[in-house]
Amino acid sequence: MADPARARRLAKRISEIVATAIEYEIKDPGLAGVTIVDSKVTGDLHDATLYYTVMGATLDHEPDHIGAAAALERAKGVLRSKVGAGTGVRFTPTLTFTRDTVSDSVQRMEELLARARAADADVARVREGATPAGEADPYRESIAVDVDEAGQSDPLGDDAGRVAARGGAGQSDLGAPTANGEGPGDSHQPED
Repeated sequence: MADPARARRLAKRISEIVATAIEYEIKDPGLAGVTIVDSKVTGDLHDATLYYTVMGATLDHEPDHIGAAAALERAKGVLRSKVGAGTGVRFTPTLTFTRDTVSDSVQRMEELLARARAADADVARVREGATPAGEADPYRESIAVDVDEAGQSDPLGDDAGRVAARGGAGQSDLGAPTANGEGPGDSHQPED
């Protein structure tokens, strides 16, 4: 197995060689809008996958994906021989061309985001003059707060809250049951 760094360097070199050959050396009209965007080489350096995109003649024209794939298949032998001459490796990797769909995904995501922004704007427009059907904050509870003679606030209205908070009298002796199922208030005596 080859070094991963060597595989990355070889992949970069292969993409440069193929891109230059497509642009300047191979005279196939089907390759006019083809651009090599990335390449990957397997760990044993025997197979290379090249990712390409296809652009139309103008922005208004749809790219010819089928024609570009056919042109790359026709030029595969010539491109492999150029890769072999340009890299100097013992075994020239086989070339596989795969269309890169990231730009299509980006365009689809942009369309979805534009739709979401339009829906948000519609909701904001509808919400402008709207008033709530009930209270503005229906989940807020109002608690009556009494102030005792010392100036301390007592939300329960009596001294029970303060006594319970201090752990004094008035706090129940209920607790978690023990391992045998008895609680702290249970007074079971073992029977003879």
